[in-house]
Amino acid sequence: MNRAHLTIDPYFTVGPVNRRLFGSFVEHLGRCVYDGIYEPGHPTADHQGYREDVIALVRELGVTTVRYPGGNFVSGYRWEDGIGPRAQRPRRLDLAWHSTETNEVGLDEFAGWLRKVGSELMYAVNLGTRGVHAALDVLEYANVPSGTHFSDLRIANGTPAPHDIRMWCLGNEMDGLWQLGHGTAEEYASIAAKTARAMRQIDPGLELVVCGSSSAQMATFGGWERTVLEATYDHVDYISCHAYYEPKDGDTASFLASAANMDRFIESVAATADHVKAERRSTKTMYISFDEWNVWYQSRYRGERHTRIDDWPVAPRLLENTYSVMDAVVVGNLLISLIRHADRVTSASLAQLVNVIAPIMTEPGGPAWRQTTFFPFALTSRLARGEALEVKLDSATYTSARHGEVTVIDAVATHDAAGGATAVFLVNRDQEAAAEIEIDVRMLGRVEVGDAWTLSDKDPHAANTLEQQDRVRPVVNPTAALSDGTVTISLPPVSWTALTLG
Repeated sequence: MNRAHLTIDPYFTVGPVNRRLFGSFVEHLGRCVYDGIYEPGHPTADHQGYREDVIALVRELGVTTVRYPGGNFVSGYRWEDGIGPRAQRPRRLDLAWHSTETNEVGLDEFAGWLRKVGSELMYAVNLGTRGVHAALDVLEYANVPSGTHFSDLRIANGTPAPHDIRMWCLGNEMDGLWQLGHGTAEEYASIAAKTARAMRQIDPGLELVVCGSSSAQMATFGGWERTVLEATYDHVDYISCHAYYEPKDGDTASFLASAANMDRFIESVAATADHVKAERRSTKTMYISFDEWNVWYQSRYRGERHTRIDDWPVAPRLLENTYSVMDAVVVGNLLISLIRHADRVTSASLAQLVNVIAPIMTEPGGPAWRQTTFFPFALTSRLARGEALEVKLDSATYTSARHGEVTVIDAVATHDAAGGATAVFLVNRDQEAAAEIEIDVRMLGRVEVGDAWTLSDKDPHAANTLEQQDRVRPVVNPTAALSDGTVTISLPPVSWTALTLG
């Protein structure tokens, strides 16, 4: 059995846990929107066509923000196509995913759906095939109360109050060769800076996100961030990170250590941003929006692509990964990484929300259910409050082929001083051995062990499916015990645990 020791001290803080860390992402891709959140005629659909069973699950998931409408989709999107009477909206070719976009759901509909689920809208503008002018138009439509062409058009379309969107993404993955309108870092930096300056002339209080690298493996990584920030540092608030993980060549040991890569990614981007800050002699800190992250079996997608010029399906089944217990443990560990860097990562988006590499799945005309990845996200969103703590962890290590030496146990903790609640999140990366963790909680004062939930299974590849929707669920961990200022808890192999102390 592995053994580890964890020390928690509420006086050693990393930073506040921003509620935007628990955001998600909805792109017009596959069945995320159509057959996902919107399915008129479904038994649970409300009068606007939104599936109420999905709404209930999104609320349970605890999603705080949703990035929309893309993703790669946004780089070819005309936002005006999605407003006004549905019968008059054009059908368009979506070049990003070789599909047909019906435009039945647009800005007004999606903002209305978010009000139902209680989440904040984070909107992305098209800097791939469009630019400053279109960004100003959609900002005017969304945020200006009245008295102008686009604000009055919004009112005429049935939305009297402005949407008041605060966070705006300046394009998507513009470093990627796959992106419509892709260019050099210098080209993107120029249009991003112009767009940011123009948008702030309408609303100086906007929070703007500039595109960072699509992954840490991009050939331009590091240099891209430096060039873009040198041009935009004074005009934006965030730089984005994107990362997806999957086991490669059967190397599950490295896959289970994916959070080590996320740690290095975040720290490298923060260091680059601080370099630009120092060069500019600025007092402003650049924050990170990790607005795409997940487990995604990208290697499987190559066989899903439609390429025929006469085949542009509506809402095809794309990127519908079935997630295992092991996948959920990695997702829980990635959440640990985000919280560990709460001083710099103040916004994040799990990609995506429904059907497409998602924690929630639906069947047309049928049920909606929770994937394994639903549980660590929902519990972390609910329990991680207050300040992220700088914990001290003593754990055995192992050497992974892709990420080098990593700890067998990974952990983070949060502490809510006002409510007196502490949450501890733990991962056992060992594929064979259980672990016993001793947690020194003496600095918390008098505490009691609250709930302890563990997600694991004798079969790490077990999953929830249409046929077995509740095959995997977190269970109460009966081993958590407090004695002489130390909490002891046992973790099964390949497991994720959330423990509360009050």
